[in-house]
Amino acid sequence: MSAPQAVLFDFSGTLFRFEARDDWFDGLHDEHGDPLHVDTQAELIRKMTQPVGVPDTITGDDRIAWENRDLDPAQHRRAYLAMLGQSGLTVPEHAVSLYERVLDPDSWVPFDDTVAVLQGLSAAGIPVGVVSNIAFDLRRVLRKYGVFELVSTYALSYEVGAIKPDSAIFEAALDAIGVEPKHALMVGDSDVADGGSVELGCAFALVHDVSPAQRPTALLDAVRAHGIEIG
Repeated sequence: MSAPQAVLFDFSGTLFRFEARDDWFDGLHDEHGDPLHVDTQAELIRKMTQPVGVPDTITGDDRIAWENRDLDPAQHRRAYLAMLGQSGLTVPEHAVSLYERVLDPDSWVPFDDTVAVLQGLSAAGIPVGVVSNIAFDLRRVLRKYGVFELVSTYALSYEVGAIKPDSAIFEAALDAIGVEPKHALMVGDSDVADGGSVELGCAFALVHDVSPAQRPTALLDAVRAHGIEIG
């Protein structure tokens, strides 16, 4: 099998990680006025970055917003503020404070090999696309780390109007690059969302959303396992 002619990457949990800091929770408390337990803090961050399904406690218009959160920034904000409120951050200002951390480029850190893999693919002449279910402009994060220009195209759900695993979002990236699915590799941390690229004909490599120290070469290993040799 020939090596891929293009590589698509997911953003959150694949190229970059949302890394919480202790000071984010200074002054935040639950409905009883008690400081948030460290386990509660971790669960809130997990829900903000790895949501699965629709939370049972979200109903009505908030539920509609949740289901459409990655297609519209206003719906995204409403959905996550509702989720945070139902998860213990009952003071609206506290929920807003934590939610806005997601929108801040400083909250995102690259995995250890993110810059190296993007630089290596660029040097090898292999175009890169970022394909993400997201409702804010992640390009600011890549600009912060000096890798924005290494990405050929960005297929973001709120701009494309399609959410992974819908094939339309992968097609948007590949059409922009000019590569057929059978000649592309998708790398992501969800075998459901990112793995949807397989139905289109792409190869797929799974990485895991763990702390950067736990997967220092996962991205490099993924592209090399599919026949792409980069420095």
